[in-house]
Parts: sequence; structure tokens; C-alpha cells
Amino acid sequence: MPIFAGATLAGFILLVWGADRFVLGAAATARNLGVAPVLIGLTIVGFSTSAPEILVSVMSSLQGTPGLAIGNAIGSNIANIALVLGATAAVMPIDLRSETLRREMPALLAITLLSVMLFLDAYLSRVDGFVLLAGLVLLMDGITKLGFRSTATDPIQAEYEADIPSGVSMPMAVGWLALGLVVLLLGANLLVWGAESIARVLGVSDLIIGLTIVAVGTSLPELAVSIVSALKNEHGLAIGNIVGSNMFNTLAVVGVAGVIHPSPFETEVLTLHLPVMIGFTLVLFTMAYDFSGRGRINRVEGFALVIAFATYHYYIFSRSL
Repeated sequence: MPIFAGATLAGFILLVWGADRFVLGAAATARNLGVAPVLIGLTIVGFSTSAPEILVSVMSSLQGTPGLAIGNAIGSNIANIALVLGATAAVMPIDLRSETLRREMPALLAITLLSVMLFLDAYLSRVDGFVLLAGLVLLMDGITKLGFRSTATDPIQAEYEADIPSGVSMPMAVGWLALGLVVLLLGANLLVWGAESIARVLGVSDLIIGLTIVAVGTSLPELAVSIVSALKNEHGLAIGNIVGSNMFNTLAVVGVAGVIHPSPFETEVLTLHLPVMIGFTLVLFTMAYDFSGRGRINRVEGFALVIAFATYHYYIFSRSL
């Protein structure tokens, strides 16, 4: 057990560091190629922050444990809203001032409902996987157009301009991109092996390990980015990081799992975990997207999200063990 736990922890560390270098390299490369910072932030950075979840999905599916991939995607979405956004708001209340992000919220809700429709038969098929990946292509196209339409006065424009790295030479940017990818692959391999082994020792399913330990670990990059962004008064980045990650998790992580290894999944996904994910998504929609033109997530709401997350985890662990 200590060996498995050590491998899992090492996998988490490699994923967090590799994701940071991968995002740096991808963003700097795009900036050197003349891509506008707001487009880099909405597409490349958003996709790159989901790289740990995507690679864990690939590795677990290739190793015949797609339940780990599904659990990771659903669990990461829950963790991003309840833990990451909750902890961030508890540290620093968040105001949603970006019109661009408010337009992204309905897309997140639509993608969440699409995943529910595909999961109703309790089977993740290859067709489901391709549908989700096709949705990913449409999402990238829509976000790109949204970035072009965003106004110069949108706060997120200045936030991305300040945060997207500049002054990084092209060879160094490509080097960080390649190194980050290699480290991500190593971390994903270690994490999947360790997590699967822990599941066997504890006698719980890969789905539960994916929903809990793996989901929290792969959400650590989002937690770091959101808290730092909020402390720098970059509220758009704090929320945009979570919204983008959840959309990419649903479409890319689950889509890849379905294409590589179609399989049935536990009915508990439909009866418990998906409803919880939908519930937290609706809470985010309600708190951060309102028709008055100003959304705010205060400290009380942040603490409430964290408590709800802890309660959910206690419940599924107590049932499983």
C-alpha cells in the first residue's frame, strides 16, 4: 500500500508540474505565432489545463479501466466547482464582470446536459465518444468566434494580456511544451497505476477512485490558478479557468475514454454522481450568471460549496468502504 500511495503522490506532483510547463509552453508558442492573448486564454490555455485529466483518461482506457476515466471527468467537474471555486471564493469573493464568460455559461450547461443524454443507457459507446469529440471541435470554433467578438473593454482581455507569457523565445517555448508533455505522460502513468492498485487493495471500484482521489489530484492545477488569479483581482481568470476546464473535461476526457475503450458503467453514475455534477453546475450558473449583469460569489457561498463537497465525498467513501 505505501508503494501504491507513493506512486499516486508522485503522479500528482508530476502532473501538476508538467501541466504548468505545458501551459507555459503552449501559451508562449501561440503568442510568438501572433495569436491574440484572449484567444490563447479561451482556447489553448483552457484546453491545456485539462491536459492531466485527458492523459489520465487515455492511460486508464488503454489499460482497460475506463471507469477511472469517467470518474475522473465527473469528479473533476464537481471538484472544480465545489472545491476549487468554493475555496477561491472563501479566500477572496469573486465578481463576474466579463461579458465573454457570461456567454460561456450557457455552453457549459448545454454540454453538461448533452453528457446526461448520452449516459442514459448506462453505456459509454464509441459513438458517444465521437459525438463528444465532435462537440469539442464545435466548442473550440465557438470559443474562437466568441474571443474575436469580445470587446476591448471586457476585463478578461486585460487579464489574459497580463498573464499570457511574453518574452519567451520560440525554442524555449517549444522546449517547455515538449518537456511538459513528457512529464504529463509519466505522471499519468504513475497515477493510473497507483490509483488502480489502491482501488484493488481497498476493494472499491475504479469509478470511486476516479471520482475522489484522482479527481482532486488532477484539479490541483485549477485550484492553484484560480486562487492566484483571485488574489491578483483577476476574477475573470478565476472563473474562466473552471468553466473552460469543465467543458473540456466533459467533451475531451469522456470522449477519449469512449473512443478508446467503450464499456458499460455503474448505474450509480446516473443515480448519484451525474445529478450531483448537474446540481453544482446549476449552482455555479445561478451564482455567477444572473440577468442583472453582475454575478458575485461571496465567502459564505464559497464555504458552503466546500462543505457540500466534503459531505459528498464523505458519503461516497462511507458507502464504498
